[in-house]
Amino acid sequence: MSEQSTALRETVRRRYAAAAVQVAAGGRACFCGPCGVEAGEGFGSPLYAVAERAELPAEAVAASLGCGTPTAVADLHEGEHVLDLGSGGGIDVLLSARRVGPAGRVYGLDMTEDMLALALANQRKAGATNVVFLKGTIEAVPLPARTVDVVISNCVINLSTDKRAVFAEAFRVLAPGGRIGVSDVVAEDGLTPAQRAERGDHVGCIAGALSRTEYRRGLAAAGFTDIEITSTHRVADRMHAALIRATKPVVPAGETASETAAEAASDTAGEAASDTASDAVCCGVTDCCGPGERATGPDTATAAREAAN
Repeated sequence: MSEQSTALRETVRRRYAAAAVQVAAGGRACFCGPCGVEAGEGFGSPLYAVAERAELPAEAVAASLGCGTPTAVADLHEGEHVLDLGSGGGIDVLLSARRVGPAGRVYGLDMTEDMLALALANQRKAGATNVVFLKGTIEAVPLPARTVDVVISNCVINLSTDKRAVFAEAFRVLAPGGRIGVSDVVAEDGLTPAQRAERGDHVGCIAGALSRTEYRRGLAAAGFTDIEITSTHRVADRMHAALIRATKPVVPAGETASETAAEAASDTAGEAASDTASDAVCCGVTDCCGPGERATGPDTATAAREAAN
């Protein structure tokens, strides 16, 4: 990763860490400007239905910084496994958990310790037992291949400095036939990167946005098919929030049906053998849970063992 990319990622991390701290202190998340400024028009919790917001902890709603509602576009079903890229305070994870039910599972991935701590607190308040929060980046997802049925994300992919890696990772972790349903900011074709930067900064979800054609080409290059990009509302001049759908083919290009079946069987066997270990890694953000323990914060598993001893 270049120094510029590393610096941009750190800027994003600091901004969203500050947002999490502000919400935990009883405020609302800061966005698109200095902390203390609430989400601008076209962003945040007002995009969710009143009934959806009423189902969730107030802190999950206050930390919402997205540009849409990916849980609606993803059309989730009972028993499905879902991954939320850049899960923040957990609003989309918790809504997804209700839709997939006890037989399903929802993974929330975030790189920011403060957001993860807030999300875990919101999980406890919501009583969601089918949710797992993971620390990591959306360019290197800490899950095995073919783990989930659906990948969602809410105005986070535009923040990445390596979107090719994000699309490749989404494709990798999806099972054959799986789908992606995300909300993101998309620029109109013909708007140059410099012109996008004139309309807003990178951390404000504007400068790093792809154009419609760039988004479509990026998903196609990763192997996705049935790509749909539907604008929903304007967030800046010639820039729009959009709902993006795409599918991972049952038989990816370049593979035969028998090769796909063999790989799937191998993945299933490997996942079954490491199921306990995977659950342990996922239980705590920075530590593993032992028997009878559960994560209630980034270091809860360790704290619980020390208390027991």
